[in-house]
Amino acid sequence: MKMDKKTEEFYIRLKEELTNTSIWPSEYLYKFIVPSDNHKIAEVEAAFNGLGAVITTQQSKTGKYTSVSISVHMKNPDAVIEKYQELSTIEGIISL
Repeated sequence: MKMDKKTEEFYIRLKEELTNTSIWPSEYLYKFIVPSDNHKIAEVEAAFNGLGAVITTQQSKTGKYTSVSISVHMKNPDAVIEKYQELSTIEGIISL
């Protein structure tokens, strides 16, 4: 996957932060905002199938967006970043 420099720098900083603030393997909480489209929400949830993730969703007041929180046991910072990169291909997704 080709990344722009800003995105690449973000992932480098994230990896450093994760390495310095957690003992791995560790629980990690992903938070995403996606358009309230059942297919897109299902895509996010499917990315964590088989990982024992706890997934909660909450629709915005207007119903236009859905917040998806995923608590999951990840083996290391690289695995966390790989998931972010995998999900970044979903149209309209915002990673928090």
